[in-house]
Amino acid sequence: MNPPAGQRLEVACVGALGRMGECVRAALAAADDAVLAGALESTGHPGIGRVLEDGVTVTDDAKGAFARAQVAIDFSTPAATLAAMRTAADLGIPYVCGTTGLRGGERAELERLAGRIAVVAAANFSVAVNVLVHLAGEAARLLGSGFDAEIVELHHAAKLDAPSGTALWLASAVAGARGVELDDALVLTREGDTGPRRPGSISVLSLRGGDNPGEHSLLLVGRGERIELVHRAATRDHFAAGALRAARWLQGRAAGLYSIEQVLGLASSPG
Repeated sequence: MNPPAGQRLEVACVGALGRMGECVRAALAAADDAVLAGALESTGHPGIGRVLEDGVTVTDDAKGAFARAQVAIDFSTPAATLAAMRTAADLGIPYVCGTTGLRGGERAELERLAGRIAVVAAANFSVAVNVLVHLAGEAARLLGSGFDAEIVELHHAAKLDAPSGTALWLASAVAGARGVELDDALVLTREGDTGPRRPGSISVLSLRGGDNPGEHSLLLVGRGERIELVHRAATRDHFAAGALRAARWLQGRAAGLYSIEQVLGLASSPG
């Protein structure tokens, strides 16, 4: 349910001391209508027991971290996300999931849990990136298969998964526009005597280094010309702002798995 008028939305932050956790907490501190209500970190983290803003203590107990929360925001790791989301489902707490790297059975479990609570899961909560993905699909559709699709992404050296969820999202947009299955078109490695480029393939190259929050480039390369669509993030603040926007949007929603496009009004939303 939406909080009563004048009452702030109480948010639990999963991975509260990580890079994105700090940005989420900063977004909450700057918001007039939301407040940090819980902080969860992994067992053994040196910050367990630390007291944060609003007197919230960092804990490794999900049930305790969610005790006051009306919604959870999570940018952590697949294993940590699923463990926390199980507890959220038991407690009936809506969930905003920005964790990337979920594969196969992990994604299937997230979808099962979304049958019990309202969940927004997205590879990227940036409004500008959502526009980029939209443009990628339109460009691929208009140019057709005569233009080769190459995607390059650059992230900080500590990023755990590759390729990035956003890069795969871009690749999926291109595949969808061409009417092909991404798994059939996707190329993630290229080395040795590869021979000519496979027609219709969609390649993704992952770069890692420094503290870069994220860059994504889509190159649609034809004969004698090319189009490049690029997004560069200078900070992580806009990711946190988008996640908080999703947290507000989730209030009162029925159980189900929702997309960031639905939050932003770029796609219809059931319920």
